[in-house]
Amino acid sequence: MSLSGRRILVTGGARGLGAVLARHLAGAGAELLIADILQEEGRALAQELGARFLPLDLRDPDSIAALGRTVEGPLHGLLNNGAVATGIGGIGFEEVEIETWDRVMEINVRGTWLAIRALAPQLRAAGSGRIVNLASDTALWGAPNLMSYVASKGAVISMTRSFARELGPDGIGVTAIAPGILTTESTDYVPRARHAQYEEGRAVPGPQPPEDIAGTVAFLLSDAALTLTGQTLPVNRGFVFT
Repeated sequence: MSLSGRRILVTGGARGLGAVLARHLAGAGAELLIADILQEEGRALAQELGARFLPLDLRDPDSIAALGRTVEGPLHGLLNNGAVATGIGGIGFEEVEIETWDRVMEINVRGTWLAIRALAPQLRAAGSGRIVNLASDTALWGAPNLMSYVASKGAVISMTRSFARELGPDGIGVTAIAPGILTTESTDYVPRARHAQYEEGRAVPGPQPPEDIAGTVAFLLSDAALTLTGQTLPVNRGFVFT
């Protein structure tokens, strides 16, 4: 999948899954912008890939608005990968702290909305803008003991549908992908039993490396993906079917 000539911004692209996806998109020929709160790691990756780094705090509306002002000219793709997941699971809904709930919603839900709002003018200017939102298959099967994260990713799925309706007249396609547990540093804290549940329950058994979803993301950011707008794809080796 060639992305030559397409300018794409990746939020949360400094490390983990975001860095894997950034490398794949750059390898496919995209002109890449990496936005993250992790400035040292983000700048190092941007230098490695010949990309541009932009500071971004998804919990801060002013930081997101500043990102929109900084990105000049047309933008062909926005990958909303930035999110918080580490350290917020493993407890029942009755034990979730209100502060934890609010932080997850601020970053995963409000941050996704504000990033799209800030960059919509540039996506419209491209004439063939594509937005890909990172959801999770936990929101499709209702993973227990992960309430705030599941709720946030369910909201991302619902927002994807609304954004697709609102931005469709501008020729902008909006989709979401819902991977399962990926083998990245952000899932090291997940109990081994949950990893095993996924690995044994997939139609294609085994772990799912982050590289597994990169090709799907690249396709959804391409010209060819407009007919899939509004859809959520469970890219999880068959753990959840829709």
